[in-house]
Amino acid sequence: MLTSEQHEQFLSEGFIVIRGGFSREESLEWVREECAHLGYDIDDPSTWKEAYIRVPTKRRMTLAEFAPAAWEASCDLMGGEDRVKWKAGINLFAMNFRQGADKPYQPASGSTPGWHKDGWHFRHFLDSPDQGLLGIPLMTDVFPEGGGTFIAADSVGPVARFLAEHPEGVLPDGFDIQGLLAQCHDYREITGEAGDFFLLHPYLLHAVSQNRLQRARGICNVLYELKEPLNLHREDAGYSPVEAAILRGLGVDHYDFTPKAPRLRNPEEGPLSAYLAKHPEFAAAA
Repeated sequence: MLTSEQHEQFLSEGFIVIRGGFSREESLEWVREECAHLGYDIDDPSTWKEAYIRVPTKRRMTLAEFAPAAWEASCDLMGGEDRVKWKAGINLFAMNFRQGADKPYQPASGSTPGWHKDGWHFRHFLDSPDQGLLGIPLMTDVFPEGGGTFIAADSVGPVARFLAEHPEGVLPDGFDIQGLLAQCHDYREITGEAGDFFLLHPYLLHAVSQNRLQRARGICNVLYELKEPLNLHREDAGYSPVEAAILRGLGVDHYDFTPKAPRLRNPEEGPLSAYLAKHPEFAAAA
């Protein structure tokens, strides 16, 4: 169960971290094994043909198996396992070997590039169930200036207000990222040891950073999905921390929300924009 400190941190900063949430040794062995299949030795930079790659895993493990403490914390943040649609797992490694190493280092700020809200496969509403949480397990050690994810720790409120102002929904590329960042001031870099598991609110803006150290950095992006849309007006006030953070960002105790357009999702789970371009009849029907 979450401690009161973790609960408050999630509400105020949009994330928590489970230190040592899974085996460091098992994680590093797994990353080495999968990268080797593609000809990459994570300890030998001469084998790094690309600066950044995504490595699909041959071995699939649910979080309940691989990182049970992180899975339990994840379910707590979403209001209990009974609200989660399926057991999320580890199936892809994002490897940053030396991205941006040839340029002067830029610490996290509103002017660094690449800021985004996750969820490229659906139309976003204030209550969207398509992404209930974002998990970032560190599969390798991640050092300062070594490619750690940048986060805007005070971005949940601005994103919540933006979505409340757009009940017609927002396409993945329709967020006013610069306008949202202009309301943020708390920028951080995710660092830690292999085995640390970060749990982010789905509204938290984040970005890939430069790996100036040129040490292999491996993480996984874990997507959780809810069975039902978020409920921001529960009669019993039994809000999940994810819902409570949204209400805090809106500055209210409850909020009545009704989507003003149909929910829209790429059934292939890829970019929604690409699917709409390929299937205009799908867009017309929605």
